[in-house]
Amino acid sequence: MRVSVFGSAHPKPGDADYEQAYTLGKLLAQNGHVVLNGAYVGTMEAVSKGCSEAGGHVIGVTCDDIERWRNAKPNPWVSEVMHNSDLIGRISGLIKNCDAAIALPGGVGTLAEISLTWNMIILDSIPVPRLILVGDSWRNVINALYTEMTDFIPDKVRDYIRFCDSVETAAEDLNTLIN
Repeated sequence: MRVSVFGSAHPKPGDADYEQAYTLGKLLAQNGHVVLNGAYVGTMEAVSKGCSEAGGHVIGVTCDDIERWRNAKPNPWVSEVMHNSDLIGRISGLIKNCDAAIALPGGVGTLAEISLTWNMIILDSIPVPRLILVGDSWRNVINALYTEMTDFIPDKVRDYIRFCDSVETAAEDLNTLIN
């Protein structure tokens, strides 16, 4: 299964969020999954490193916009690159080429990836059965959305999101989708 992992560029080696992403990459590879991510630094680097060191395949989805803005190239653990000219193409590449998606803690970019993935699942534009969000932060953000926009987000739509407390439970949850 191809699993897109969304997350922040901010965590550094040794940070708890970096180590969490590393563990997720390792677990995904050990379960035979191919990992797609944004290819650069932070959680993207950590997921790539964990996956690669566990013998997995990492597809880095990149774009000119970020490479110009951050002056960055794909991290060394990326096995294959899918390059796009702009950010919209990059996000689309992450979403349209996966069979499942997991979001780690992140900021505005991660929120954009979550929102677009969720909407494309709702529209049956992609065959992703569920979007897995890791940690209390995303649970709080999405629950605030549910609370404030109750009339606009029916229960059926809410069922596409699954909250997990840890990367270990996210990996287990992903495996239940397969079996």
